[in-house]
Amino acid sequence: IDVRVGIIGTGGRGTGVKLLALDTATERCSVALWLSGELLWREASAARGHGDHILELIDAVLAEAGLSLGALDAIAFGRGPGAFTGVRLAASITQGLAFSAGLPVLPVSDLRAVAQQAIGAEPDIHRVLVCHDARVSEVYWGGFERQAGHAQAAVIEGMARPERLGDLARTWLGGGPAAGAGSGFALYPQLGTALGVSLHPLLPGLRPHAR
Repeated sequence: IDVRVGIIGTGGRGTGVKLLALDTATERCSVALWLSGELLWREASAARGHGDHILELIDAVLAEAGLSLGALDAIAFGRGPGAFTGVRLAASITQGLAFSAGLPVLPVSDLRAVAQQAIGAEPDIHRVLVCHDARVSEVYWGGFERQAGHAQAAVIEGMARPERLGDLARTWLGGGPAAGAGSGFALYPQLGTALGVSLHPLLPGLRPHAR
């Protein structure tokens, strides 16, 4: 297992929103804490066994921030699509923690999380097609558009065989330039032919993350 730690600061800690997020939908198990302008995060990369690590990662970011669970305002989690066991784990852990502390829960699309990474990394990106490996010779996919700096869903998320995706996404893709992001583009190079359009840039290395 590979454990990574990070801090992204935009200013001193204040008394604003305190939001915990977690994601276990892929091989990356991640936890992040938004604390009034500062982002603390932990991640562990492993093929399986996220249940052995997620609570330790949560405890670590809360301890670093000097917070108890009850001091949070809400808990967000990656609600998929993704590996069934991983999505179920994130949902159940979130539900248990939120119930015990009386906190609201915020489910977030893992496809949208990838689109947000793309939009945040490239200021010229205004539309993103996200394709994530579904591990059954299919991809999870969704189209997203930039609105006030945030990725907003433009189509209903779905699952399709790579060679069929062009028929399903063509109407939206015809609306202008778009980027491509997610593991599907690395695993299924035929996507470029099936879609019938040029996606730029292609960001196949992006994965969901609690950040």
